Amino acid sequence: MATNSMVSSLYAAPQGIGDLLGQDEPAMEIEIENPEGVKIGVDGLEIDLMPENNMREGEEFDSNLADFMDENELESLGSDLLEDVDADISSRKDWVEMFVKGLDVLGMKYEERTEPWNGACGVYSTVLTEAAVRFQSETIIETFPSTGPVKTEIIGAIDRLKEEAADRVAADMNFQLTEAMPEYRPEHERMLFNLGLAGSAFKKVYYDPSLGRQTAVFIPAEDIIIPYGSSGARTAERVTHIMRKTKNDVKKLQVAGFYRECELGEPVTIHTDVEKKKAEDQGYSLTDDERYQIYEIQVDFNLPGYEDEDGIALPYIISIDKGSNKVLSIYRNWDEEEKLKLKRQHFVQYDYIPGFGAYGFGYIHLIGGYARAGTSLIRQLIDAGTLSNLPGGLKARGLRVKGDDTPIAPGEFRDVDVPSGSIRDNIMALPYKEPSQVLATLLDKITEEGRRLGSIADMNVSDMSANSPVGTTLAILERQLKVMSAVQARVHYAMKQEFKLLKGIIRDYAPKEYEYDPAGGDRKAKQADYDLVEVIPVSDPNSSTMAQRIMQYQAVIQLAQQAPQIYNLPMLHRQMIEVLGVKNADKLVPTEDDEVPKDPISENMGFLRGEPTKAFMYQDHDAHIAVHTTFMKDPMIAAQIGQTPRAQQMQASIMAHISEHLAFQYRNKIEEQMGVPLPPPNEKLPEDVEAQLSRLTAQASAQLLKLNMSQAQQQQAQQQAEDPIIKMQQQELQLKGQEIQLKGEKIKGDLQIKEAELALKAQDMHAKAGVDNPQLIAQRHQQEMAALQQAQEIEMQRHQQEQAMKQQQGQQAMQQKNMQAQQALAHGGQVHAQKLSHAEQQAQHRARQAAMQALQASKDRPKSDKDK
Repeated sequence: MATNSMVSSLYAAPQGIGDLLGQDEPAMEIEIENPEGVKIGVDGLEIDLMPENNMREGEEFDSNLADFMDENELESLGSDLLEDVDADISSRKDWVEMFVKGLDVLGMKYEERTEPWNGACGVYSTVLTEAAVRFQSETIIETFPSTGPVKTEIIGAIDRLKEEAADRVAADMNFQLTEAMPEYRPEHERMLFNLGLAGSAFKKVYYDPSLGRQTAVFIPAEDIIIPYGSSGARTAERVTHIMRKTKNDVKKLQVAGFYRECELGEPVTIHTDVEKKKAEDQGYSLTDDERYQIYEIQVDFNLPGYEDEDGIALPYIISIDKGSNKVLSIYRNWDEEEKLKLKRQHFVQYDYIPGFGAYGFGYIHLIGGYARAGTSLIRQLIDAGTLSNLPGGLKARGLRVKGDDTPIAPGEFRDVDVPSGSIRDNIMALPYKEPSQVLATLLDKITEEGRRLGSIADMNVSDMSANSPVGTTLAILERQLKVMSAVQARVHYAMKQEFKLLKGIIRDYAPKEYEYDPAGGDRKAKQADYDLVEVIPVSDPNSSTMAQRIMQYQAVIQLAQQAPQIYNLPMLHRQMIEVLGVKNADKLVPTEDDEVPKDPISENMGFLRGEPTKAFMYQDHDAHIAVHTTFMKDPMIAAQIGQTPRAQQMQASIMAHISEHLAFQYRNKIEEQMGVPLPPPNEKLPEDVEAQLSRLTAQASAQLLKLNMSQAQQQQAQQQAEDPIIKMQQQELQLKGQEIQLKGEKIKGDLQIKEAELALKAQDMHAKAGVDNPQLIAQRHQQEMAALQQAQEIEMQRHQQEQAMKQQQGQQAMQQKNMQAQQALAHGGQVHAQKLSHAEQQAQHRARQAAMQALQASKDRPKSDKDK
């Protein structure tokens, strides 16, 4: 440790600070103990800038803390924890007793009875076993189909890249659970069977170094000890897993450093009541078990030497040998980067029906009493039938029957020694009755009630009318399956939690690359793909059986028949096919969502084949619209389409596809006017963002409207300029303008000549001593000139009006021609083309006639004016 004092030459204080500090202030000392921590001392006050780190020398975050603790501390810690675990075991005593009694009537083996006589009936009621087997069979089909139990859910906004990543993750997770983890399905089936009976079952999800992969093993409820007052394994302050390991297994873990080196002695045999009853029911006997019983306790504990500065109990995993009370390992149960130090979850709890405490209720708790009563009634009926068929009785002491120790076979007669009287007088059979019909009816009633309570009763479909509406049938079916649907929803939720744990392990511990070449992606994109999506079970929590889902889809299809225009019928039929379990539903019923970007020619070919097409935002919409428009205008294509019965459907699909491109094109132009990209379509926006975006798009749409209107006017003017009729009219107007100009020049010349003549006349008259006043002559001359100019202006206005009228008539003729062309294209075929050509010829002929008439009228009008 080095001690340094602050030197002013090396660490100069800011200017002016010396005036504020007195000269007698104590010296400041800085102690640097390690590069990551600093201690500052001022006049006895010590400021520790050392980061919180209570790790000991040689210790790491994932180290076994038991290797760094004193033996006495470990013994005290182990004793305290075992006392807490014993208290947890006592708290669930009633639940265990009920479970053990239910195992008595499970009926997994035949009971050899000696009471009330040797060989009495030992069968059991099957209502309990039937319920467990049926629940297991139905649930495994729903939760683990042949294609795999996992599907994906995208986090956040959906785009093409996320959808592809979701497909890859779903394929990889299903590959892991069906191929890489061959034990997963058998463990899952065992869990479902025990779940139905016990009411609770557990899965332990962890990374197994010996296998080099993730694993999820089933743990029966009796091996998971939870304080009965807690709500479950996820939130309990203490969860104990009873593990059994051989000497060799413990030695391997000690050599690997997972358990600390200590002497455990010989294994101590400890069997619970549940273990004994299960062994009895399954037909094997428990012998001395050469395995250690180890308690793995996940507990919030204030570990000595590792106390939290706030006094909060931190999560640890502590393993203790039950026989020797030796602590084998202590590990931190939170992530190193976790600031809140929340405990890591390793157990997933499945509940059939939530109970009053940490454990759920199963068939043993729900219908165990019915099974016990049914067992008693079955045995009474069978024993009554046995006694009725083979009755016993009394006989006289002197009566001797040859071979009286064996029953008499059918058709057999034996010798009898009768001491006196007849045989009837020496033998009296006891009055055994036939099996009671009352007991048989009672047995049926109890069995029916047990099946109903266990939701395994068969629905009498034959009692329903064949003409019953789907809604009525669906209501009856849902009422029958209401309880089972709730149980399936709980299983779905627990599986979702299990898949989340498996997903995290696969992402963090599994190989960074896919073990195969994924479809449409890079093998190295495994971790990135898992971060984008969530994994959920493929089962549907809203419907527990295939029959229920089929009835639901049939009801929707009936509704769709009433208003098909508001339904996505291809998607509806495709989902119906998937519910029926038919493979390759995407190929049987393709939808637009399955489409990939195509060139416009391929899209036109798809229109002719009746295949769905889809426009994409990033395509060249101008090019696609141009190709599709020319495709519709092509007379050869129009003639062929007009002969098919699906002509209207084809044209409607083409126009709908063009509308999609127009919509995307309009969106792109709005973005150009705004200068920023718009949010993805159908994205949910905050209210303020949506309002601001609406104002910006309103301005952009107004600007786009002005731009489009100016472009439309330019195009219209250009089309008019290119029209031959308009060109001819413009040429005629130019000729008329030239003619008017020549007339004006002629009038000016005439006026000048007239003016010269008048001037000469005035001179002559003045020379002759003038009869008229020269001023009067000049005034007369000016009046004549003004009259001529006014006549010229009227003539020019008249010609301009005629020119405007002819131009308007030409535009109307052109519009009429375009409308006729569109009508001809809509009807299609060569007949319509001929009509269009004929209409165009007539329009041209009428336009020429109108032009000639206008020209002739313009020529005739000056003559008439001159005549006037």
